[in-house]
Order: sequence, then structure tokens, then C-alpha cells
Amino acid sequence: MAPVGVFTQSVGVERYPNGMPRFVDWQGRRYVVAAEPVRWYERRRWWVEERRAERGRGDGLIDHEIWRLQVRLAAARRAPLVTLDLAHHRDSGRWRLIRVHDGVAASLQHTA
Repeated sequence: MAPVGVFTQSVGVERYPNGMPRFVDWQGRRYVVAAEPVRWYERRRWWVEERRAERGRGDGLIDHEIWRLQVRLAAARRAPLVTLDLAHHRDSGRWRLIRVHDGVAASLQHTA
């Protein structure tokens, strides 16, 4: 059973040429984005993660790029949708899973 709630876990994301996520690789499985993603930005506590802000560096330092995705197992077209929130660190290109929404655990259990 996958954890539900807020946490951080590295995930792989394959994107379309326009930058929108297409696939998510998580816990050894590939998920396809099955609905229009939603993107927003949240303030990050950069001073906790960085020693100092380099001159001229601002893009990605202050804000996290957050994506809310509805995904399903790529190998199972009838699998239920799972809603995930991912943070994209624009400087490094890394992606982190930060939230699995309530009501998802039972769906993940049935697709395992």
C-alpha cells in the first residue's frame, strides 16, 4: 500500500516538448498523465537549503514549481486515476513527489 499524505520522494518524469509531464516513474512503475495537469508556484525556504543567493540567480531560487497530475498505470488503461503533487526543481531538473491525495491508497492496492 502506498503512503498517503505529504512526503518527499524522488520520481522520474518524462515531458512533452512543451514542458508538460507525460509519464511519471514511481516505485518501479510507469504512470501516464491522464488528464490536463495543473501548475502553480509556491514559496520555498531557500535560506534553509542554500548558503547564499548568488548574484543574478532568482529563477527557481524563491519559488517551487508544483504540478498536480492525475495519473494511471501506463500498462492498465482501465486503472483508476491517482492524484499526485510533484515539485520540480528547475535548477537541477529533479522531480519530487510531495503529496499523494486521500482516497488513493485503496486504488493503488487494487492495481498492485
